[in-house]
Amino acid sequence: MKRLVAFLVAMLAAAPAAAYMGPGAGLGMLGSLAAVIGAVLVALVAIVWMPIRILLKRRRKEGAGKGA
Repeated sequence: MKRLVAFLVAMLAAAPAAAYMGPGAGLGMLGSLAAVIGAVLVALVAIVWMPIRILLKRRRKEGAGKGA
């Protein structure tokens, strides 16, 4: 609890930073963020799609064995 209070006091007492972030750095940061979000979405889709694909392959094999 003491750490939290100390952190909040330090954040509230901090002077504002007069920093400038140019448009190139901002667009680079946005591009990196988009790439990370895209990679996470592709990974989630792959995790969901793989079991469905395996089930579809099993059904096709079973259907091909019965029809022949």
